Amino acid sequence: MSQKTVYLDRNENNYGPAPACFDALRKADLTTLSWYDRAFVKGIKGVLSSRLAEDFQVPEDRILLGYGAETILKQVVQCYLGKGQKLMVPAYSWWYYKLIASEVGGLSVEYPMVVGEDQFHYDLDAMRKLYASEKPDMVFISSPNNPTGNSLSIDDLKEILAVYRNSIVVLDEAYKYSGHTDYVKDLVYTNPNLLVVRTFSKYYALAGMRIGFAIMGTNLTALAKFSNRYLGFNRLAEEVAIAALDSKEYYVGIARKMQEDKELFYAELNKLPGVRVFRSDANFILAEIPRTHVEPLQKYLKERGLIIKFMNEALLNSHVRITLGTQEENRKLIDTMKSYFG
Repeated sequence: MSQKTVYLDRNENNYGPAPACFDALRKADLTTLSWYDRAFVKGIKGVLSSRLAEDFQVPEDRILLGYGAETILKQVVQCYLGKGQKLMVPAYSWWYYKLIASEVGGLSVEYPMVVGEDQFHYDLDAMRKLYASEKPDMVFISSPNNPTGNSLSIDDLKEILAVYRNSIVVLDEAYKYSGHTDYVKDLVYTNPNLLVVRTFSKYYALAGMRIGFAIMGTNLTALAKFSNRYLGFNRLAEEVAIAALDSKEYYVGIARKMQEDKELFYAELNKLPGVRVFRSDANFILAEIPRTHVEPLQKYLKERGLIIKFMNEALLNSHVRITLGTQEENRKLIDTMKSYFG
């Protein structure tokens, strides 16, 4: 009997969505598949944007929906970044940031991170100095950052956003592992050029539904027009997303299990020879392994049905990024890595 492959390489949530999400699909009125959304007759853009506006305590016209966070990131770059203009991004970050800048002829400028003993850190002084010298038109801040897993505190965010007031700033919170909304309203009201981006893919385990959203500052009306969908969005996806928003206890329980397992990864993998695990605020962890073990470890894990992300980038080429799976899957991976390192 062939073993089931466990995928821990794409930052998905292997626990799956809340039961209420499946109920929403089972109970869905399938006749609506034939019709565009008519939420406008109720005076709203859509049921999901209306609900998010209520949760974040902002006007509905400040909510932007997209086909995952991925589309929103591309749209903001296409809307505001021109040929030869600069996008400032973290040095250790998702390659997609640079790609979408290059698609419009933009230039990417990297700001550094500090590699601490057990965690990566944003270097606020370096970020300020680089901003002053490069004068970028747009800045991306990823918090938590992929693949390093580190975040900026709310106080640090407020401090650096004050410095970046003259640029469009995108706060990418796709990997934030909670549904907390309390601080977002203050950030976008204080910073009119700010776009806070989130997704239902990670925390809410709805990657296959492709639902992203953002909260816009008041200066981003051009983006609202650029991204507007006058015929509405996927009506089933919106209902499922609302069911997820209504299932707070389910997701808090998963987040608690993942936090317990992160502590297990720190404790167990740091005992392995040459392995260093970095603390993370996301649903994944980054670990450094001896370069000589990269290929054989990848082969060893794959033969045992375990797939993790082996980094192959200029700054991260002897590292693995491990998506947190279920507790059973995490335990299997830890035991298998311990077996490999003997």
